[in-house]
Amino acid sequence: MATTTHRSACPLDCPDLCGLEVTVEDGKVTRLEGDHRGPLTDGFICGKVRKFTDHMYGDARIARPLVRTGPKGAGQLREVSWDEALGLVADRLAIIKARSGGEAILPYHYGGSNGWLTEGALATRFFRRLGASNLDRTYCAAATSAAVHGLYGVMPGTALEDIAHAKLIVLWGVNPNATGIHLVPVIDRARAAGAKLVVIDPRRTPLARRADLHLAVRPGTDVPVALAIIHALFARGHADRAFLDRHANGAAELERRASVWTIEAAAAEAGISARDLDAFVELYAASSPALIRTGWGMERNRNGGSAIAAALAIPAVAGKLGVRGGGYTMQNSDAKWVLSSEHGIAEPKPATRTVNMSLIATALRELRDPPIEALFVYNCNPAVTAPDQATLLRELARDDLFVVVHEQVMTDTCALADVILPATTFLEHRELRRGYGTMRMFDSPAVVAPVGQARSNNAVFGDLMQRMGLVHDGDAMTDDAIVEQVFAAAPEGAVYKRQLAEHGVAIPSSGSNPVPFVDVFPGTPDRRIDLVPAKLDAQAPGGLYTYRPDPKTDEFPLALISPALATQISSYFGQLRTAPGTVSISKADAAARGIADGDQVRIWNRGGEVRCTAKIDIETRDGVLVLAKGLWRKHTANGMTANALIPPTTADLGGQAAFNDARVQIEKA
Repeated sequence: MATTTHRSACPLDCPDLCGLEVTVEDGKVTRLEGDHRGPLTDGFICGKVRKFTDHMYGDARIARPLVRTGPKGAGQLREVSWDEALGLVADRLAIIKARSGGEAILPYHYGGSNGWLTEGALATRFFRRLGASNLDRTYCAAATSAAVHGLYGVMPGTALEDIAHAKLIVLWGVNPNATGIHLVPVIDRARAAGAKLVVIDPRRTPLARRADLHLAVRPGTDVPVALAIIHALFARGHADRAFLDRHANGAAELERRASVWTIEAAAAEAGISARDLDAFVELYAASSPALIRTGWGMERNRNGGSAIAAALAIPAVAGKLGVRGGGYTMQNSDAKWVLSSEHGIAEPKPATRTVNMSLIATALRELRDPPIEALFVYNCNPAVTAPDQATLLRELARDDLFVVVHEQVMTDTCALADVILPATTFLEHRELRRGYGTMRMFDSPAVVAPVGQARSNNAVFGDLMQRMGLVHDGDAMTDDAIVEQVFAAAPEGAVYKRQLAEHGVAIPSSGSNPVPFVDVFPGTPDRRIDLVPAKLDAQAPGGLYTYRPDPKTDEFPLALISPALATQISSYFGQLRTAPGTVSISKADAAARGIADGDQVRIWNRGGEVRCTAKIDIETRDGVLVLAKGLWRKHTANGMTANALIPPTTADLGGQAAFNDARVQIEKA
């Protein structure tokens, strides 16, 4: 038996970016372990990646191209050659473009679990040259990106490993046990050294159970809570006005806007104790280093952008920046790399229309001049990840919508496709990936041959470019050529290549753990924090930091939230889940409706309904239901997921999907 060991890195949608040690026996991956190239991984990886071979070699893996032969969703498919499949796709896209123009074609992708070779590169180049509609990717980080860039410009926050230096750690709308497990031991080290832990989250998460203080805010009320904290810091003399004078614009206007929220008023709106919120203000003011780790849960509602902006303004107001372990951590993809995925795409974005991916159901139903006639899905599973699920499923089932899906396993979106193309996993192709939590980059080769006839994104879209006459002289058309082009585009590229060759990992020119306001400064034009940026103020309904009240009604009084599962990355790995979906409900809310643990229940609003099993959960606060994101249609009794109840509305910034604005009712089925 031939056994070899290879280095790789996990590109899946997680801030930790783990280095991997992969064991291959007789051409198959048999074991994945963490390596020691990054201080966060430090030899261990999460359970979902440890079991990645179940995904690679499971029964749901797509091995050959497939073409639909019967009604959509009926499962009537025939195997075809790659030549026939790509010929069919190229011919159909050419007909649509000639008849209706390129904007009738929409690429639909997210790519959080992909690097620069499988999210971008030839796929994006292909659709740009085709003149297709552009896609605004808004499932996650749209509102947060707008907020952090509006206030701080392009600047990394505190390095995840530096959180160990903090004396106060605030986890706000983030659950590392499910979405970034390597932060947990960092927090444990800090607490062992005397740090306090505060969790602000509607749920009693594992770290909330261990925290010194848990503020179980109602979903969507983070804005008044953050503004009340800011107001109290100013009013009580805890604001660092000298820091604000040196480093910030808009402090007086922020102080004015925050003044409308007292501790008592914000606590009442959020459904928390005013005493606890007051205690947090005093604890935060007295602690240094104090670190706020914001997550992406905060942005998933109508007030999401203002919530993130207000939370990120707190360390500026209190002067908590400029010390190792203090300040904030949001998206450290803003580390100074200079390199860009655009260097691999090498084609400017066309001036064609842009479609918000979170509103895809509405776009398919209503867009005209031209309507969308072809949807090419890759790196994504919209049938169970997009809002307004019932409408979307109806639209995908239309015979006049040509749907192509390039995918690793047979997903719910594949079931509604006309053509299904088998895709490689990250261990079967080269990948260039930088972290958005840890500030590192890996360049990982393929470690095994693809399963069956699976092909990478670049192989598929490169072939389509050739067939449709979209290749230009001098184009980089292979993974190796694209990587060389990316590194050659920046002066630091040679340095990164050398680091990767010598150490297997590269770090940005700003370093792997820079201290904000010591080593790095705001990427705004004047290098100052803009606490009330005009662009965001104009975009947010009513202005930045305006609070839009809870959309609940007497008919639909309960907030349905859909947090991440610890066993999946959104819907990725969903085919491996055998347990049925459950909705968590508080004891009081269950008793009021005569619901017992294990009952079959119906959750509904005007968008649709979901039938599943009830779980009475002491970790769920009154007025809130929890039905995890990432469930597949097979996991519920009626084949619908939480997305059937999520309205086609957006947050105040960035077009962000408002997943947690679903308001529902529940009863025994």
